[in-house]
Amino acid sequence: HLLFCYLHLAAEPALTKSLLDIGLTGIAFESVDENGVLPLLLPMSVIAGRIATQIGTTLLHQPNGGKGKLLGGMASTPRGKVVVLGAGAAGGNAAALAASAGANVVVFDKRQDRLAEMMAMGPNVTALYAYESSVAEEVRNADIVVGAVLIPSAKAPRVVTEEMVKTMEKGSVLVDISIDQGGCFETSRPTTWKEPTYDVHGVTHFCVTNMPGAVPQTSSTAISAAILPYVQRLAAGDAWRDHAPLAAGINIEGGKLVHPALQGVA
Repeated sequence: HLLFCYLHLAAEPALTKSLLDIGLTGIAFESVDENGVLPLLLPMSVIAGRIATQIGTTLLHQPNGGKGKLLGGMASTPRGKVVVLGAGAAGGNAAALAASAGANVVVFDKRQDRLAEMMAMGPNVTALYAYESSVAEEVRNADIVVGAVLIPSAKAPRVVTEEMVKTMEKGSVLVDISIDQGGCFETSRPTTWKEPTYDVHGVTHFCVTNMPGAVPQTSSTAISAAILPYVQRLAAGDAWRDHAPLAAGINIEGGKLVHPALQGVA
């Protein structure tokens, strides 16, 4: 039995046990690595990043509990400020959309090449190394904070503390794309599209675990195009095991948990 899917096995212990019982070999989308890029996760990350900015912009509207601010501003009014944590596919797309809307954007990361890419977006984008003190300073006066921190096959670090949230202006917005991996805000908890937001210290939190689910036509088409080459390899026989990215994606082998992130799950 061979399973190839985007599935957080660590969060589904009952399902994990049933898969182990049938001697399954499982490859997780989020563990397939092509030279530091996660090609099967990439389409969903791009979509989530763009949705994050769209949702954050809407949640700033006063009828939605926001501070009543137009993100891009206009003549005689200040621009909005968006802070993005992480300059990967999700964070980069969130930043690009915010910048194109006219907002002042600050992006944090620890990789110089990604910071350079963010700066190249335009004069309204600032890229900074993710020092804790710098994050706290920029979050304090942000209108929208987008959490897009990803450590492949591992729990996301808590980058924004509750104390930082307390310093934010009432009606500001936090959007946690990293909630799929546990969340990168200390005040994050998973939500659904049915009840997507909640308030902590006057700050609106949006922590939907399946953000691309809001645009199924786009998501399905994009993920199908991304996985097809890998499905073809798997269908061709055991030769797929010689393909390093797929081999790296094995989470379960013959009914046994082999990925370090899953140890102790079942």
